[in-house]
Parts: sequence; C-alpha cells; structure tokens
Amino acid sequence: MTAVLREKSYFDQRATQEMREHLHPVQRTLQEDLAYACRILAATGQEAGLAGQISARSDTPGAYWTLRFGLGFDEATPNDFIEVGADLETLSGQGMANPATRFHLWIYKSRPDVNAIIHTHSPWVSALVAARQPLVVAQMDMTPFHNDCAFLADWPGVPIADQEGVLISEALGGKRSIILAHHGYLTTGGTMAEATYLSVYLERAARMQTRARVYGELTPVPDHLAQEAHDYLLKPSIVKGTFDYWCRQIDRSAA
Repeated sequence: MTAVLREKSYFDQRATQEMREHLHPVQRTLQEDLAYACRILAATGQEAGLAGQISARSDTPGAYWTLRFGLGFDEATPNDFIEVGADLETLSGQGMANPATRFHLWIYKSRPDVNAIIHTHSPWVSALVAARQPLVVAQMDMTPFHNDCAFLADWPGVPIADQEGVLISEALGGKRSIILAHHGYLTTGGTMAEATYLSVYLERAARMQTRARVYGELTPVPDHLAQEAHDYLLKPSIVKGTFDYWCRQIDRSAA
C-alpha cells in the first residue's frame, strides 16, 4: 500500500483546529496578567533593578496601566498597577509611573494594534546590544522574530522625554519587537501574553546567538522556512497556552 504524502497545510490546519478544541485558555483580569508577566520576567532572569518597564493599554483613551515605580518585577501583585494619562499623571491607584515609560505613549499612539509593551535590560540582550549587534534568525526558536524585530543602532539616551518616544516608535515601525543598541529590547503584543512570550523568546534568542558566535558566523534560516515557522509559533493558541504554562510555574514556585 502506497502512503499518500499530504501537504503541510493539511497538518497545520488540523493542529490549529485541535488546539482550539483541547487548549483551554485561562481568563484573568488585565492586572492579573500584568502581575504574572512581571513574575515570569523575574523568573527568567530579566530583572534589572528598576530599569525594566511593563505596560498595557487602558480602556481610557490615551492612558495605560503600568507597575508603580519603586517595585521590582519579582514583587509585583495585581494591586501594584496604576493607570496613567498622557502626561504620566496617575489616574487610578497610588504612586507614580516610571518616568522612562513616556516612550510607551508614542508606541500606543502610532500602533493601534499594540495593547501591551515590555522593555527590559536583560542579560543576554544586553550583551548583544553592547556589541551593537542585530538579531540573526538562525534557529527555529528564533523565528518569531523573522522580519519582525527592528534594530535601532543609535542610542538616544535615557528615554524620559518625547524625542526618544518619536525615535523608538519610528524605528519599531510595524514590527512587534525591537533591539535597542547600547540599551536593551522592547516587545509588543496585541495581548499581555504575546508581549511576554516574545520577551522570553527574545532573551533566549540573544543567548543562543551569543553562544553560537563561538563556532563562527551564524547561518540564517532560509526566508520561506523562517516565515512559515514565524506564523506557526505566533498562533494565538500557542502563545496563550505557553503563557498559561508559565503562570502555572509561577504558582508552583510560590506554593
């Protein structure tokens, strides 16, 4: 009996349908997702004192939710998030925003599709940006960044003013992520889960690239295969399922 080789699209569609049936996403409040995202970043070694930032678009026009300044990612709870307006004035909750989140305003303004932003100075990305190197997509787990990770080669300084917001948002363009030379990285998402997923995988990608350089120049994944993997690994069911798994890890570590 001769086996029939079916097109990959058949298996893609089948997997997508089965994930819809068998993966059961957990529903949380926005503040709960923000707190879990902070704990995930801390658990993956991405805290950098008070330098990291996280935010999510608010239902209030021109406003967003962010971790009140003075707290680290590892100690964030749902009650520690404040809503701030277009001049970083506190609208809901107690405390102040990290002044460096001002550039988030520009990204939310220019990208209606973005509902969440994460920025950190994580160890492996920091090594990459200290060498002023863009990401090279050379392995499957790096493909969520294929044609989807911008690179800003010139550091504008501490991003506490409007000029930095203009520069970073323009460099990001329509991409989900950006590597900021001499600085760190930024990931965005339509959901907090997506921004977190990209954050964890971008740090892993930077670690992989830094280690692989020992063996010589990296060989990029062929464009058509990288695009295929990019689209598959960014399926909402995979992104949300992964985020929910990381949340369970956080719960177990806190038990």
